[in-house]
Amino acid sequence: MLKTYTFPKFEYRPAPARPDGGVERQPVVVIGAGPVGLSAALDLARRGVPVVVLDDNDTVSVGSRALCYAKRTLEVWDRLGVAERMVDKGVQWQLGKVFRDRGLVYGFDLLPEAGHRMPAMINLQQYYLEEYLVEACLRTGRVDLRWKHRVAGLEQDGEQVALTVETPDGTHRLEADWVVACDGANSDVRRMVGADFTGRLFQDRFLIADVLMKAEFPTERWFWFDPPFHRGQSVLLHREADNVWRIDFQLGWDADPDEERKPERVIPRIQAMLGPEVEFDLEWVSVYQFACRRIDRFRHGRVIFAGDAAHQVSPFGARGANSGVQDVDNLAWKLALVLDGTAPASLLDSYHDERARAADDNLLNSTRSTDFITPKSRASRVLRDAVLELAEHEPFARKLVNSGRLSMPTPYLDSPLNTPDASDFAGAMRPGTPCADAPVSRDGRPAWLLGELPEGFSLLVFGAKPPVPAVASGGVSAAVLSVGDDLVDVEGLAAARYDAQPGTVYLLRPDQHVAARWRAFDAQAIEAAIARACGR
Repeated sequence: MLKTYTFPKFEYRPAPARPDGGVERQPVVVIGAGPVGLSAALDLARRGVPVVVLDDNDTVSVGSRALCYAKRTLEVWDRLGVAERMVDKGVQWQLGKVFRDRGLVYGFDLLPEAGHRMPAMINLQQYYLEEYLVEACLRTGRVDLRWKHRVAGLEQDGEQVALTVETPDGTHRLEADWVVACDGANSDVRRMVGADFTGRLFQDRFLIADVLMKAEFPTERWFWFDPPFHRGQSVLLHREADNVWRIDFQLGWDADPDEERKPERVIPRIQAMLGPEVEFDLEWVSVYQFACRRIDRFRHGRVIFAGDAAHQVSPFGARGANSGVQDVDNLAWKLALVLDGTAPASLLDSYHDERARAADDNLLNSTRSTDFITPKSRASRVLRDAVLELAEHEPFARKLVNSGRLSMPTPYLDSPLNTPDASDFAGAMRPGTPCADAPVSRDGRPAWLLGELPEGFSLLVFGAKPPVPAVASGGVSAAVLSVGDDLVDVEGLAAARYDAQPGTVYLLRPDQHVAARWRAFDAQAIEAAIARACGR
């Protein structure tokens, strides 16, 4: 029970009975109703795919758990129609500070440029996030949320996946064309398909405390190395919604988790940090270890893994939930095309190609953060402390300080779905890169570029519209949107960010990544690029 939140209890419903007594068959079954599973279901539903979601619980996640959500993830949720509510409820921030002992080492800004709709980061307790996603799924009319339905068995062949599902009313069989496993770090599905999960398990333990208080700390990310109130260790502070603050205390290798989560151990730590005059209440406490590892293949036949079921990272850098949502952003459009027959099933292999590369990037950054925060030898600690001392006065050393490289999307620069440039371009918007937002206007009203892009594939044209409203290839159509005729580039930022000259054309994927770009409209080249982006 929390003081700031009442957990909903979702109604259990048995699986629908079939009049013919046969086995139920669904196009897609998502296992796990956390942020990743719910985002997958919502994305598929908005693309016209009916989805069944199975979860063995009947409420949202207990404890705030995931907390920080990055701009790219918010842009994904904005496309799904849920980001505005999250941003309104969450705490927006973009500034961070790193301290050593009592002194400021340096500060940073995650979004130093203007002209983006979404903030750099928001902090929002996971239970709010899941509640909003549940409500959005139900509004689609295409998501069947089944609470207290636990997957106890799985078999698959080349045509289907057969699930054995346990419920309060007994066990039944459910068949699916495809299964998306979002059942977390301890995934039962991963075990059922015999998938390997390799990487590093870290011995250090950390205490998470969500503390209800009114404090004068600014809305920034503060990280301390060796503070006077917690000598020899590190501490992280974040503000959440409802006047709740997240505090992470490093405990060391030998800490006893059962002892450390007791109030008589937690409260003195927090009081030493805040001072004796500050009153507070504990909302939630947990002690955790973490791992940096991933699955061998993200696709095992007709079972596809996403989120913590596919990869685990340390919490420093907010890479867990953000990378999981970006997983299903990558997957949903591909799965929808495969289901409607406009793309081969082999397109789903590109999900592994692209997201395994992103996972490896996250694991590398996460491991480096962990090694810096928790040195494993005397020599590495001496080096770490020397970097911190230098960073107070030498800007070059600040790049070496690693209190968690915060979540950034990994571009798919080597993806087989990209069409290489045939002309010279400057700037960051290479094929495989997530699209940049920019302020625009449409019919005299303020708007944002990403919010105006058509569903599915699209052609972003800078200048006069070409003579056709869309280009199609193999049943997949890309609608034209003109920055010039349809949209006004009010500050010139769209042209600047896309290195656009009059006539420049971008082919954008349904997940708003660049698939190809040209300096002039060429229908034949566009058709070939669409085919390539669809795995044909």
